[in-house]
Amino acid sequence: MATHRFTPGSLERERRKQKLLRFSMYVFLILASLPIVVGYLWLFVGAFTGNLVYGFVPQELTVANWSFLWESPSPAWPNIWRTFANTFFLAAGVTVIMVVVSTSAAYVVSRMYFPGRSMILASTLILHAFPAITLLIALYYILRTLGLLDSLWGVILVRAGLMVPFGIWVMKGFFDDIPWDIEMSALIDGATRFQTFWKVMLPLVKPGIAAIAVFAFMAGWAEYIFLVTFVRDPNSWTLSSYINAIIGNYRFTNYGLLAAVSLFYMFPVLLFFLLTQKLLMKVTVGGIKGGR
Repeated sequence: MATHRFTPGSLERERRKQKLLRFSMYVFLILASLPIVVGYLWLFVGAFTGNLVYGFVPQELTVANWSFLWESPSPAWPNIWRTFANTFFLAAGVTVIMVVVSTSAAYVVSRMYFPGRSMILASTLILHAFPAITLLIALYYILRTLGLLDSLWGVILVRAGLMVPFGIWVMKGFFDDIPWDIEMSALIDGATRFQTFWKVMLPLVKPGIAAIAVFAFMAGWAEYIFLVTFVRDPNSWTLSSYINAIIGNYRFTNYGLLAAVSLFYMFPVLLFFLLTQKLLMKVTVGGIKGGR
């Protein structure tokens, strides 16, 4: 049987190869992330600069771009803090509806057997595959019929409804991981089905609930397409609508104001993501497990 002997020369060549591979990987990562870093750096510099020479060299530092915090840049625009409150209301509404509906439906399809169960699971997966933009016209007519145009409630229902299939599949994976013995023990001890769900099952899937809540909140906070399509009333604007109004005609855009409002828009969700990123990592654990 042949044996491999490593000579000092071959070991040195192997070390050089590993160093070259590591160096190439770092170079690739730096080049790939450079446009993103430059973009955020330009945004930060532009937010505190009165004028940028050649588009990126700061000429003078100023906080005038942040005056939107205490006075509206335009009489036709709402107060920024009202807009902030609308954004939070939208994100919170999407989160609550998506978590409640997804968790309840996932428990049913995971732990109960009934005719059409497989078809329901397949249909939720197919519905999640449809791009949201293809449904704009149909959703517009539905919201108009229900009287929910120019209302944040209409956007909340649409966004939450489109995210529910994803939430069902994620939560089904978490419920599938719970042994049947735990649920049966509660039922044998006299607990009703609802008591078993509320007091036994839900505490065991808290990581999954937290994960889909984070996804739902971030999606609601970043919502744009449905807002600019269904909401025209300035009193119902969110921060994405506010930024859309600033851009307006791109030839007359106030880029300092745009950069400042964009940073203001990013800070809460960035902080929220940093605080909850560990919960986001757990979603794949429950989502890839096989069901029954």
